Amino acid sequence: MSDLEESGISPDGSLFHRVASILEQARGNVVRAVNSNMVIAYWLIGREIVQALQGGEDRAEYGKHVIEALSSRLTDRYGKGYSVQTLWNFRLFYQTFPDRGVILSPSGRELTTADKLSLAGGESAPGFSPQLTWSHYRALMRVQDEHARQFYEQEAIDCGWSKAQLERQIQSAYYQRILANRGQSGLAAPSRERLPGEVQAPETLIKTPYILEFLGLPDTPRLHESTLEQAIVDNLQAFLLELGKGFSFVARQKHIRFDDEDFYIDLVFYNFILKCFLLIDLKIGKLNHRDVGQMDGYVRLFEDRFKVPGDNPTIGLILCSDKGEAVAKYSVLNENRQIFASKYLQFLPSEEQLRIELEKEHRLIEAAMAERGDEKYE
Repeated sequence: MSDLEESGISPDGSLFHRVASILEQARGNVVRAVNSNMVIAYWLIGREIVQALQGGEDRAEYGKHVIEALSSRLTDRYGKGYSVQTLWNFRLFYQTFPDRGVILSPSGRELTTADKLSLAGGESAPGFSPQLTWSHYRALMRVQDEHARQFYEQEAIDCGWSKAQLERQIQSAYYQRILANRGQSGLAAPSRERLPGEVQAPETLIKTPYILEFLGLPDTPRLHESTLEQAIVDNLQAFLLELGKGFSFVARQKHIRFDDEDFYIDLVFYNFILKCFLLIDLKIGKLNHRDVGQMDGYVRLFEDRFKVPGDNPTIGLILCSDKGEAVAKYSVLNENRQIFASKYLQFLPSEEQLRIELEKEHRLIEAAMAERGDEKYE
């Protein structure tokens, strides 16, 4: 019981809700301001690039050199987030929405860059919705049909679609299906069922890699782990290092960007006896085919980007920790199964060893959390 309750003064529930409402609104405003400033900044950068390369469309090497030099200098000053491909995306962003950022003052003159960025912090960013993130606009940029693009953008705003929901509707040809079934009249909101969005907490949005890069903040591993996952990964990391079979720790929550998607691999080791990478992905729940396919994708990415001459094939390990049971499964690309069976297994813990260790750790961690009343590990 609190001191207030002991003194006979009960907390005012309505006061709490009013204060909570203020905080939620403020936190939402911060996220919208960051999103708006980021989107406008990237549009303006895209415009600068287009203008710098004007008249040089037939000089591809010149454009490539300019972008590479700009990327190098920006990365030196601001860190990640300004790769060559990203800068080309900024250029495409401006070309896709060429009139969005043209804002005129009352006298008819275009506002300065500083004025535009100042306005972007308000409730409505000039030309772009504060409800949509840079990730939304990256998805919209891939829609070639201008009318379809405008439709998806408005639906995402009105329905509060997340980036994943927006991409799902684009990939399922939602716009084309409405046209085919109901014609132009079917595009009017009152004549059809609106697909609902999902509520995303401000702290979830602010932790996305693009926003962290834009703000110059570290993308730390613990941003992407639940309490239970953190504890299990801690113990797995120690377990493998204690085996004494050549494991060397490389990274935790290894961030990989591929085709505008961000992925995080829970643990990455290098085994200096086998001369290969071991990738570990932990799932809280039951193993499914999608988990296996995702790990195969991680392995291929590592083969392409990080493997060097002399390295043996990369292997993956999927660990599923469920309340009922635990599952450990090695993931090896088909062309590497023979070397895995003949050379790797003698230096790796067996799937059964890993399963037993995972179940033991899960039980111990849950018991410890329950004892201290931590209910946030689900």
